[in-house]
Amino acid sequence: MVTNTITPRSFAVWWKDLHRWGVRSFQSSQWQWPPTVIKKLATVLERRFETVDKASFKLRPEHFLSLRFTGEVEPRDLHGKSEFKGTLFFARAGDLIYSKIDVRNGAIGIVPPTVPVATVTSEFPVYRIKKDVASSEYIQLVFRTEHFRRIINGMVSGASGRKRVQPDDLENVAIPLPPLTEQKAIVACWHKAQDEIASAKKRIETLERSLYQHTHRLLGMTDRRDPVLPKVFALEWKSLERWSVEFLGRQLFGLNVNDAGTYSTFPLAVLCSGISGGTPSTYRTDYWNGNIPWVSPKDMKSAHIIDSQDHISQTAVDESVSLVPEHSVLLVVRSGILQRTVPVAVNQVAVAINQDIRAFVPKNRDQILPDYLAALLNSQQSALLRLVKWSTTVQSINKEELDRFPIPLPPLSVQRQIMERVAEGRTEITREREATNRLARDIDEEVEALILGVKKVKTP
Repeated sequence: MVTNTITPRSFAVWWKDLHRWGVRSFQSSQWQWPPTVIKKLATVLERRFETVDKASFKLRPEHFLSLRFTGEVEPRDLHGKSEFKGTLFFARAGDLIYSKIDVRNGAIGIVPPTVPVATVTSEFPVYRIKKDVASSEYIQLVFRTEHFRRIINGMVSGASGRKRVQPDDLENVAIPLPPLTEQKAIVACWHKAQDEIASAKKRIETLERSLYQHTHRLLGMTDRRDPVLPKVFALEWKSLERWSVEFLGRQLFGLNVNDAGTYSTFPLAVLCSGISGGTPSTYRTDYWNGNIPWVSPKDMKSAHIIDSQDHISQTAVDESVSLVPEHSVLLVVRSGILQRTVPVAVNQVAVAINQDIRAFVPKNRDQILPDYLAALLNSQQSALLRLVKWSTTVQSINKEELDRFPIPLPPLSVQRQIMERVAEGRTEITREREATNRLARDIDEEVEALILGVKKVKTP
């Protein structure tokens, strides 16, 4: 059994043993397995050098990959780029690839079966995993352990800011390689936990859907799901209101009409004053030394905003951007997140916002309550997503169309009833999310313990 050791703050080592400049590289491994189980990665990895002949192989967008810090490998968005300088190498389904620069952040993964063949640059070494020695899924889990990342962080080389982990160094990293039966048992444990997490997320989606349906029932609105648009359709030239395939498709199939419900509707701009955001000059340090929250899309992750990651000064408000009064409704109107959802929140304190957010201040709070408006907009995610423009690099919502968005205006008593139900539902959803997060943390710790050898692996 390999035992943990504490690295002394000072120690002596022969010059001939300095194979790498890094104190952490001398630390003993924490793998708690018999010595016979600990083997170098070179035992299971076989380096591949299959060069792409650009003259004979037709490169397509699906042949390029993005390697996430989570270890996920997926097709890369080339943004119209079609030519690449330098040598490219093939990576095939089941191959291991890693980023020399970002492997310490988790950029190491397996090419999925959905990508039969891909191409990478020399910055992404490619390996075949020897199936008779190791399970590719088990190797992937090893790479995700905190201990493996600490080992990688201790072996980077090169200029500051662009440090790389070289293939020879990676191949010399020792990891536990128990019998395949134990490797597969660890993988099965992880899969079982992922199924539980997926089920928990499904319950959260059901709770949110139920919340929206309840809001629609109180407003007398029909709850409907938008059908999937066909990939090809024909439209007369005179019907081209704007250059957006998504918008035109929805228009053609009658999906741009919102359900009015029981109560009269008013355009959002009639009920609220709109405020656009902006970014104070980053060259003015006095603009960024205050305590006023400056909200951007990254802060729009909860129903109520009480603070933000960035802050500005009163000088910035006086000279550069507007201040949004408390209890206004904030919407993200420009961001990649608009591909999936339109974040909505109510600011509990006065804030400034950046240009990717638009604020709506109720003109008469005896007529419409901010929390009701936020709840209504959240329940109308499908309709809001129909306003999103996809004709630009980053998804956005047109200001004029958002101003025209129809808002049902029930009596305040109905608005408060909706707000109470939403508050109850949000509490339940928060509990479910916290339980899901705990489950995810627990399984990460359990898998880490199994791979470290701290916890015994139970095989069938």
